[in-house]
Amino acid sequence: MRRLLGLENVLSIGFCGPTHDERSWTFDLDPGGVDPVLNIPRLQDAYFARFPKYPKGITVPAIVDVPTGQVVTNDFAQMTLDFSTQWVRYHRDGAPRLYPEPLRDEIDEVVQRIYTEINNGVYRCGFAGSQKAYDAGYDRLFAALDWVSDRLANRRYLVGDTITEADVRLFTTLARFDAVYHRHFKCNRQKLSEMGVLWAYARDLFQTPGFGDTIDFVQIKQHYYIVHADINPTGIVPKGPELSNWLTPHGREALDGRPFGNGRPPGPPLDGERVLPGHGALAA
Repeated sequence: MRRLLGLENVLSIGFCGPTHDERSWTFDLDPGGVDPVLNIPRLQDAYFARFPKYPKGITVPAIVDVPTGQVVTNDFAQMTLDFSTQWVRYHRDGAPRLYPEPLRDEIDEVVQRIYTEINNGVYRCGFAGSQKAYDAGYDRLFAALDWVSDRLANRRYLVGDTITEADVRLFTTLARFDAVYHRHFKCNRQKLSEMGVLWAYARDLFQTPGFGDTIDFVQIKQHYYIVHADINPTGIVPKGPELSNWLTPHGREALDGRPFGNGRPPGPPLDGERVLPGHGALAA
């Protein structure tokens, strides 16, 4: 969302590494392991600056106020809506309308189901504590994936004829599906690459500037397979799946739809924010 709307110049970013210990995320990917703007080694420092005895988990993403060094929010769901509604004066020229007012009720309805049944659905499977809970979670997840697949069969995007908040929310889970969720979380009825409509839809978005050029598959796999030691005690990170198939033709241009509406795509990623060669299909 930050890249699609062009907020890079007003919202700097510190890169946490893909793994962390019990003390929270560290800025492993920044020079010297320190956030270059906040000058802190751990994200928890920003949480403790505001709440010295903060009792909950230290989560990403988080927005931090630079002058005070205090965390402002870690509400990722509201964060992207705020980017579309509260940060408008900072949007780049040609930024898309990802949360257009006439479609907000429909977007909210679709996003709510995606969030509860798909974004959270994969975790419901992966962290199930019993066979009964896993079976129920599995059925809910694939019922929802079938629902979005049916919805996308004859339309290019989830709501309206342009990319919206709803597409961004679904894409984040689809991008990780074959690399992580299918095996690691036992979401194995099918791979994404075996779901015709959703696989074409995911490739369409991936090949759209602002989507695939933000995806680092190596870091995604390292996080899940190393940090979740209770699920993967060996810590072995799979080499696959093959990434080049993300760049194969998807054919969805034949459906009505204008990715950026009356706007235009974002430019190339900023220096220092590019996915490393070999870490993503676009950088392979």
